[in-house]
Amino acid sequence: MKNPSNVFKQKLKTEQQIGMWLGLADGYCAELAANAGYDWLLIDGEHAPNDVRSILSQLQAIAAYTSQAVVRPVTGDVALIKQLLDIGAQTLLIPMIETAEQAELMVKATRYPPEGIRGVGAALARASRWNNIADYLHAADQEICVLVQVESKKGLDNLDEILKVDGVDGVFIGPADLSAALGYRGHPGHEDVQKIIVDSIHKIRAAGKAAGILSADEKLAQHYLTLGTEFVAVGVDTSLLMKSLKQLLAKFKSSSAKEPSSSTSIY
Repeated sequence: MKNPSNVFKQKLKTEQQIGMWLGLADGYCAELAANAGYDWLLIDGEHAPNDVRSILSQLQAIAAYTSQAVVRPVTGDVALIKQLLDIGAQTLLIPMIETAEQAELMVKATRYPPEGIRGVGAALARASRWNNIADYLHAADQEICVLVQVESKKGLDNLDEILKVDGVDGVFIGPADLSAALGYRGHPGHEDVQKIIVDSIHKIRAAGKAAGILSADEKLAQHYLTLGTEFVAVGVDTSLLMKSLKQLLAKFKSSSAKEPSSSTSIY
């Protein structure tokens, strides 16, 4: 049995990939999204009610499809990263990275010694198919994709140094937190925020890393793709469901609440 190839990582510098954010925290819903055909699906452990077991069920649900799973842990915790890798996550999007030192630690957390500090326990791990992948310990590192999320003023200030870290495959700009940090909370589309986002995307790509972002605003998402942004999430499952539910209700109840303006949120 061979170690699964990380198709998402392979495509990062060869083609643009369109993604969907998963916040429903359910394997059945994840499979529904995978069936739709998105290139990548973000299993959100930061803001959605996910734990290791619910993330596992979603990884299993997605595995039968061409969509590639990306997992966002609640924080860049070394022990949690070990668990996520052992259950089969190959691509991690790690939030709130603000320094090169943090980024270096995240890379080390995904590599086996002597290159890193990932605990060796493959016999217990789905990732190695419980030791049925004979060369897993030697092949695993090259298939791990580390994406770090820059979404604070400090992170922006240190972006140049973060981009120098070996093993960081891509940098994701978090527009919601970033806009708040810059004094425009709830307004990621503000021209000052957008200028910084566009400049950051150019800087990331010029450094040879892949750039990523989330925007449910179709015009903004298309703009980011025009800039060459390699991985772009264009929607969130919870938002899509809520929007459809309200639109249907509005057809039968004129008093139903109006939709909030999409201009105030990336979701």
